[in-house]
Amino acid sequence: MSKGRFSNQVNIRNKKASFEFEFIDKYVAGLVLKGTEIKSIKEGKASLQEAYCYISRGEMFIKGMHIAVYEQGTFNNHEPLRERKLLLNRTELDKIDTKSQEKGLTLIPLRLFINDKGYAKLELALAKGKKIHDKRDSIKEKDVKRELERNQY
Repeated sequence: MSKGRFSNQVNIRNKKASFEFEFIDKYVAGLVLKGTEIKSIKEGKASLQEAYCYISRGEMFIKGMHIAVYEQGTFNNHEPLRERKLLLNRTELDKIDTKSQEKGLTLIPLRLFINDKGYAKLELALAKGKKIHDKRDSIKEKDVKRELERNQY
């Protein structure tokens, strides 16, 4: 059987998130997707850059996640920027909801991946925005780490 264009080793990251935010808690949630959406994700055509999560009426949703239109799709193709429901346990949802009510905390998607069973999962974090001086500190730490690695060799 040929590999084809689909892959179960999808790992789409939000690289900006660790620079912009300080993570407090991490969670893994399932996604409610249409057939053409999962096919586009398996091709690796998704982006989490502008996405954020919110809780409405006891359910969690992700907004701003871009999943490219599936090229072989017909009139049943999905809308690229539609809101998608996230699947979490009720206890986790309640816990996240109470914590997110605190001032300055937000829900950020970190990583979109496909688990062993073939389901699309989203790793999200309860995060607090970094200030400018915190960002400078993280840049400085990266530079120091890079210099130490260079000097080792």
